[in-house]
Amino acid sequence: MRPQIIDRSRDQEFMRLALELAAEGAALGEVPVGAVLVQHGQILGQGFNRPITDSDPSAHAEMVAIRAAARAASNYRLPGSTLYVTLEPCSMCAGLIVHSRVNRVVYGALEPKAGVVQSQGQFFTQGFLNHRVIYEGGVLAEECGAILSEFFKARRAKA
Repeated sequence: MRPQIIDRSRDQEFMRLALELAAEGAALGEVPVGAVLVQHGQILGQGFNRPITDSDPSAHAEMVAIRAAARAASNYRLPGSTLYVTLEPCSMCAGLIVHSRVNRVVYGALEPKAGVVQSQGQFFTQGFLNHRVIYEGGVLAEECGAILSEFFKARRAKA
């Protein structure tokens, strides 16, 4: 098996776009998480959290971006792709990432309660998975964490 070459040169650029998407979600009252899926240097899908807007508990940012990318690629598998997401993925999204054959996940802030990449369970390292996902956390972590903190602080102030 050949070692994979990882191009990190545009990680911050795509994470900044994910942050912009998270802000769009926050403006709608959604928890501000944004995601961008890139394949061969091209954005195939993007999205932000929409469970409230869409009345769909599965409409997490990762889900929205991967669905859009699969439609754009006319393929339910997205080999060679990288998913940028502002918050560490949950178990539902981690499963989707494996099933859609995303090659790499880059996330910003940790999600200590429900994140399963690093915080809880380390899902992508499980031996039963039939696809290995490369992952990297902490890209623009401060900015990604700040948008979430500000959102919840404002929500608490309204309550």
